[in-house]
Amino acid sequence: MAEKPFHFKRFSMMHSRSTMRIGTDAVLLGRWVDVGPVDTVLDVGTGCGVIAMMLAQRGAAHVDAVELDADSADEAALNFRVSQWREKMCAYNADIKTFDLGTRYDVIVSNPPYFVNSSKCDEDRRSMARHAGTTLSFEDLLVASKRLLKDDGMLSVVLPQREESNFVKEAFRHGFCLSRKLDIVPVEGLEPNRVNMEFRQGQDKSFVAVETLVLRQKNGCFTEDYNEFLKDFYLGL
Repeated sequence: MAEKPFHFKRFSMMHSRSTMRIGTDAVLLGRWVDVGPVDTVLDVGTGCGVIAMMLAQRGAAHVDAVELDADSADEAALNFRVSQWREKMCAYNADIKTFDLGTRYDVIVSNPPYFVNSSKCDEDRRSMARHAGTTLSFEDLLVASKRLLKDDGMLSVVLPQREESNFVKEAFRHGFCLSRKLDIVPVEGLEPNRVNMEFRQGQDKSFVAVETLVLRQKNGCFTEDYNEFLKDFYLGL
């Protein structure tokens, strides 16, 4: 059976060939990242390209996307080519540790591998995409971001809440300070299980803007805040 694309309001995407399919973590990050109409963006570990596409829709001036897995990079490139933002999007099959086009970016965004201590899944490509330390450690991402960001640029990531303190400490060691975060609560009444974090270089960390988003009510229905948050992207909202 032929694969059916995943439809958003203003674009559609194929994602079956990518190591990580379209998921809530990426979509929430793509909506949350602070991006403006003059910003150049780099999406690290783009997979099928969903975050990059969302940032293009939100008006970023140019979006480059880097992906180590060849099939994922090819699928992202295809998704970009058939979109209305094709002129300002490029996908590269490359290792972020050596990637350099001579561009310094306003924003770097990443849904990085984060299953640091969990058992690896059987399928090698998916395992590499999901586990920090296989192809991209937190340190690798931070070193690359330091090299590729403008002095006033920012790095935004999504991680499990349990990895927040580890990443914040590692980021501080590389000259980044947490400036803004979104605690993501899966069901009302529970603790956050994901966190979106924004870092800036050398900024005083005495103040961090903290937001909270609850995804579902106790009855399983999405909250009004969730629907409002993603109304520009998801069909039916």
